Amino acid sequence: MKPINIYALTRLNDPELISKVERQMSGRGRNIKIREWETEGLRLFSERLQPVCSDACSLTFYYSYTMQKLGKEFDLLRIADDQIVNIELKSDNVSNEAIRSQLIRNRYYLSTLGKTVYYYTYISGQDRLVRLSNSGRLVDTTFEELGVLLDNQDEIYTGDIEELFKEDKYLISPITDPGRFLRQEYFLTFQQRDIKKQIMKNISDGHFLQGFTGLPGTGKTILLYDMAMIMSRKNPVCLFHFGSHRSELQQLDERLKRIDFYYCDKNTVPDVPRDYAAIFIDEGHGMGEKAFNAIFEYGREWNVPIIISYDDALCVSEKERLGMGAAVFEKRDDFRGFQLTNKIRMNNELSTFLRTFLCASKVYKREYPNVSVSYGADIDEAMNLIRFYEKEGYMFIWDCKMGVDIGSMESFPGEALTRIESASVTGKEFDKVLMLLDDSFYYDEDRFLRNKESDSASETFRIMNLFHGLSRAKKQIALVIMGNMKLMDQVYNILQKP
Repeated sequence: MKPINIYALTRLNDPELISKVERQMSGRGRNIKIREWETEGLRLFSERLQPVCSDACSLTFYYSYTMQKLGKEFDLLRIADDQIVNIELKSDNVSNEAIRSQLIRNRYYLSTLGKTVYYYTYISGQDRLVRLSNSGRLVDTTFEELGVLLDNQDEIYTGDIEELFKEDKYLISPITDPGRFLRQEYFLTFQQRDIKKQIMKNISDGHFLQGFTGLPGTGKTILLYDMAMIMSRKNPVCLFHFGSHRSELQQLDERLKRIDFYYCDKNTVPDVPRDYAAIFIDEGHGMGEKAFNAIFEYGREWNVPIIISYDDALCVSEKERLGMGAAVFEKRDDFRGFQLTNKIRMNNELSTFLRTFLCASKVYKREYPNVSVSYGADIDEAMNLIRFYEKEGYMFIWDCKMGVDIGSMESFPGEALTRIESASVTGKEFDKVLMLLDDSFYYDEDRFLRNKESDSASETFRIMNLFHGLSRAKKQIALVIMGNMKLMDQVYNILQKP
């Protein structure tokens, strides 16, 4: 998205035509809805600049830029080499506190760019210009002051604004980046904030058992830990963790004295020596009924809320999900659940492929340029392909339940780690992910991907291992299919739908 000439845009009056022209100027992929009062406010703002700026008719701004994953919008941004000017536009009937709160939120986001930022709001109905002071106060100012600031900006950035606002640096995992989490250098998306608000209100209203789900990569972990931090401000809380990354949590456990971590197996919960103000459960899909009942009894005994984060795996066959804990608590009448749908880690292309790959009942006609699928007749050919992908920077996630010898999981001295077991990937993410499928995988009559070795008695769920492994990918996915030509053909029908 490029900056636009707001003077040129506001020479028009027809809202529909304005939207078309703005799209052409900015290069954004779709028309945005521009309301009449917004056009009028932008026109008045442009006119007020003309007497105070040396070349007001040529000023360009990024207009109505939205950070999609975070749901954060900025009305006007003008970005120079060492400073940014942010201007929000209001019509009327807005309180000083609402203006101040918005500008402070803007400071929260824009400060990560490492430039000096000036924050303004123009209220067109009052012809009033205000700015946010360094101390966070709202002060009235003049267009003359703003004009001098704009005239003095050098080396104006006119490139794609998306290159500056890489959302990866705003969206973290408390498990893989505990330092930034503890320093509160993270952001919640609009959807995360909304679910958090609803859960907190339900707690105030006396609702005991709540949870939220979503595909891997939708931000469940950061939301759960953020709420745990908030609710532990007055009294300690506890967090029961059913995942595999105990070592990664050690730093949080050591530094967060107000949150006590308990590491659990599917059906085993450790003894808890004290009571807490709230109970949080991470990776709740790995919790068995016995463990849930034990935790539920703690909650009832202490009369405190229980909040559960767990994976949504509806794209996986129900028969492959028999060991998941969601069914234990979702069926309860007193459970209130929420759904995270916005993808943070995985892009739309990979997310669509993963859902369609696991459940091919609905195949989309689209391109998958970041998905690679290769075939090896036997383990020797498969390993040759795996080594090729590893050299290309893929992380090979190995399902330890697969009865095939792939050699050492260790990297050579001095080389980056290129292999990891599927049991160890929870909470981790990689740019490129590679996984191996053998002849035990097939599609059933309902077009769900299944595995002949899945067994609820032995808790062997190969499809779930595949699901969690592939969902670690941020940019690219590769599959090596070994000795299963029928599956190879079916996967290519997904990749290249006629």
